[in-house]
Amino acid sequence: MAHLNGIEREKFVNKTFTDIASRYVFMNHLMTGGMDILLRKETIRIANLKMGERVLDLGTGTGDLAREARIKNNGLFLIASDFTLAMMTATRDWNMIQRTSADALTLPFEEDTFNVVMSGYLVRNVSSLEKALAEQFRVLRPGGRVVILDMTRPRHNLLTPIINFYLKSIVPLLGRIFNRNRDAYTYLIQSTQNFVTAENMVLAMEKTGFQNIRFRIRMFGTMAIHDGIKPQE
Repeated sequence: MAHLNGIEREKFVNKTFTDIASRYVFMNHLMTGGMDILLRKETIRIANLKMGERVLDLGTGTGDLAREARIKNNGLFLIASDFTLAMMTATRDWNMIQRTSADALTLPFEEDTFNVVMSGYLVRNVSSLEKALAEQFRVLRPGGRVVILDMTRPRHNLLTPIINFYLKSIVPLLGRIFNRNRDAYTYLIQSTQNFVTAENMVLAMEKTGFQNIRFRIRMFGTMAIHDGIKPQE
C-alpha cells in the first residue's frame, strides 16, 4: 500500500480516495476531534490571501480548504483541483470556486500563473514529492507563496506510545466501522509513518527553490504546516 511507487501508487491512491469520498469529511472530523477544521483555518491565515490574487487549492478533495479561503476573502480568483473526481463530486458546495481535474505531478497550468498554491493532505499521497513541489514552484509567480498542510512523520515524545496505538489500531478500526474500509485508513496511517519529517520537507522545498521556509508542528507532532516563497526574478 504505502510502499507502492509510480503508476501503481497513483492507481491505489485514486481508488482509495474514491472509496472513502462520501464519508471523507465526517471521518476527518472524527479522527482529529474536529482539529482538522482549526488546522485549515490556520493554513488560510498563514497563506495571507489578498484581494484579487489567483489561488490554486491543489488536491482539494471535497473542497474544505478552498471554501475556507472563500470565506476569508471573497475577492479571490480561486481554482480547486484534484486527481480523484469522486472527491470533488462528493459535495455540491462549490459556490464561486472553479474546479478542474489535475494530476499534481503534471499540472495543466502555465508557468507563473498563481500568487498562492495551497494544499491540505496532498503531498504524502503523491508518487514523487520532488515532482509535486517542482510543479507548484513552476506555476507560482515570482514572489508567490506556497502553503502545505499535511501529516508528518510522528515525533517521539512522552505521548508516543498512545499516539502509535491510536494511529495503528483505533484509526483503522474507525475506518472499518464508519466507512467499511479498514484498508484505506491503514494506508493513510502507513503513508504518514513513512513520510518525511518536517525538517526533511524543508530540505525538499529548499532543493526545489523555495525560500523563507517555515513550519509549525501540530496535533502532538503528527501534523505540520509548511510555507515558503518563490524568489523574485
